[in-house]
Amino acid sequence: MNTTILSPVPLDGGFSPVPQPVLQPHPGRRPEPASELARTRHIAIAVVSSFVVFILFALVAFHGYVAWMLAYPYVAPLTSNPMLAKNLPYHDVQFSSASGKTTVDGWYIPAADTSAKTVIFSHGYGANREETWVPMYELAELLHRLKYNVLMFDYGYASAAHKSPATGGQEESQQLLAAIQYARSAGAQEVVVWGFSMGAGTALQTALQTNQIDAMILDSTFLPDPDTLFYNVQQIIDLPRYPSLALINKLLPLWTNTSLDAIPAAQVKQNAYSIPIYMIHGTADSKAPVAVAEQIFGAQRNPLSRSWIVQEGQHELLYRAHPKEYIQRAAVFLSQVESEAARSTQQPG
Repeated sequence: MNTTILSPVPLDGGFSPVPQPVLQPHPGRRPEPASELARTRHIAIAVVSSFVVFILFALVAFHGYVAWMLAYPYVAPLTSNPMLAKNLPYHDVQFSSASGKTTVDGWYIPAADTSAKTVIFSHGYGANREETWVPMYELAELLHRLKYNVLMFDYGYASAAHKSPATGGQEESQQLLAAIQYARSAGAQEVVVWGFSMGAGTALQTALQTNQIDAMILDSTFLPDPDTLFYNVQQIIDLPRYPSLALINKLLPLWTNTSLDAIPAAQVKQNAYSIPIYMIHGTADSKAPVAVAEQIFGAQRNPLSRSWIVQEGQHELLYRAHPKEYIQRAAVFLSQVESEAARSTQQPG
């Protein structure tokens, strides 16, 4: 049997309204007001901003630490002295730098007989006056036999008693100037500066400022311009050139009160010095490109200037690789400088 369900018909002949469903919120879920959404956005922005600030601070702090390490390199303490090492009588010396900003400590080794010739050793970065890998004591002994007075001193960053930051040669040149003045006051009429690595670069910077240097021997010359500085930093830690070089250059003045941009590296490379210069450099130098030494030597015009490019020679290890030849070449150069100085003093007028 079929059953038919009829819709009720309203008595007034109209349509009955269809009831509309009432939407109920999902159990446990409440719509967020606009103010709470804005608050969530602000928290997210604050978290991201804090993270960015932290990353930037960490970046600056890290490069600030690298700059501080460059300004204050670790230098081992002195282990001996000329008497203990080579039976060379000496006395301690101390004097202010030419700028008056720092104090210099050193040893003065007088020649056995009174001599008007003095060699000043200008040691390299990260070392002190005895610079054992060169080695200084053997060279001091050689010079003593050749009747030279010898002055060995510490740059400020190597000083145990009067520590000061490394400045790439700016204050160091003032310390070397004071050493030259000391040698002159002790009776030297001929002053030769024998520099190693950054000590050689400092000697070149100093020679721009004075005519009191008669000759220079420069071993493994290092000029701390931005490019060579960054090259050496990369030997320790692999950093991208940008922004690391710019950050280090900006942060160095915080520790040194000086800037790499103030170092006259370009002038040094192009300058024709009036004095004789002996450039000694190795082709396998991993710290100071041999091309820089060749460029400096190429600008020289003094007839006594010469260069010795050591094949496969490494930074500051040239004496150790060829001790006999190294000594012979240095001794011949010094004798030529002395002979020329003697001829100059004998000429009238």
